[in-house]
Amino acid sequence: MGKIFGSEKALESAVSGINRGLDALVYTDEEKAQDAALERQKARSMVVEWMGNTTGQKLARRLIAVSITFVWLLQYIAAWGLVVAAIFVDPETGERLKEASALTQEHSDGMTGAIMLILSFYFAAPHMDKIVGPAMERFAKTNKKK
Repeated sequence: MGKIFGSEKALESAVSGINRGLDALVYTDEEKAQDAALERQKARSMVVEWMGNTTGQKLARRLIAVSITFVWLLQYIAAWGLVVAAIFVDPETGERLKEASALTQEHSDGMTGAIMLILSFYFAAPHMDKIVGPAMERFAKTNKKK
């Protein structure tokens, strides 16, 4: 019977080949998790390497980050100040101050995604993968409003 179907060695080889093929077709949760972890590790390594390769641009990056953060913070404080000031003036002026505050706050909110990215870049670079998605969603929502 072994000669009809080939040798035992050939039969074992065929069976193990079929098993490997079927195993390759199934992508388990464990394999997905391992691949995801590897991708995250590669991304972190890439960010660290990029930061090392662009150290000459560090001052420019910081200046841009501080400038954007300053503008955002100034808008936030101005909006707050306008609302507080509205309490101490006549009702008509108060309403105009509240309206100015709302506009200023809206512009401040439009920059919040950028601020999230800047702060995460400087203070949470290894966790950027968790932050970039929500920050970009925030950008998308502010762009759709307009």
